Amino acid sequence: MNVRIIYQYLEFLKLSGIQDIFVSGQEKNNQNESVKADLEDLAGKYVNCTDCELCENRIKLVYGEGNPQSKLMIISEGPGNEENLTGRPFVGAAGKLLTKMLMAINIERKDIYITNVVKCRPPGNRDPYPEEVQACSHILQEQIDIIQPKLLLILGKVAAESLLKQSQSLGAYRKMKNYYQSIRAFVTYHPAALLRNSEWKKPAWIDLQNLQKEYEKIL
Repeated sequence: MNVRIIYQYLEFLKLSGIQDIFVSGQEKNNQNESVKADLEDLAGKYVNCTDCELCENRIKLVYGEGNPQSKLMIISEGPGNEENLTGRPFVGAAGKLLTKMLMAINIERKDIYITNVVKCRPPGNRDPYPEEVQACSHILQEQIDIIQPKLLLILGKVAAESLLKQSQSLGAYRKMKNYYQSIRAFVTYHPAALLRNSEWKKPAWIDLQNLQKEYEKIL
């Protein structure tokens, strides 16, 4: 059964007042494999995407990776050079820092799902242009629809503007109570920015602690 249909049915049950349903371990495994297969199918579908100019410098599409049943989804702006080479998100120095940041709030990287607003590397690691973000927006939306995360962690101002559709400073986003399609969204500094400016690590730690409190509520 299509995963979207399943989630639509679950949402109907929730609106009907049914808050809890119980499934066997085997059923959970089947659901997990179904979601994983849907994500893999979509990754294969877009591997040769030519919807925007970013495809011209693409070595590998960086679709996203992680736990397909994750309650937390991390969304950044776009792949860098090492990600372009490997096809995996956050594998460079910023990725190593992200892994440490998650460990500091008792979250293992393998337990969550990580992706980007755009799936191909912008030349010279520049910010993606609005038309490039728009060209990739349906892919990101499909990922969110399939994974159905309870929380989002948005890394950096570009990703925040792309998802939250407001023109704010990163500091303003951090202080706001943000939602993306009813999903609670936390905004903090991109790990690459933290590598450039250590003064931002303290406020980033505050953001992570706030995320941790909400994450532990839904476990």
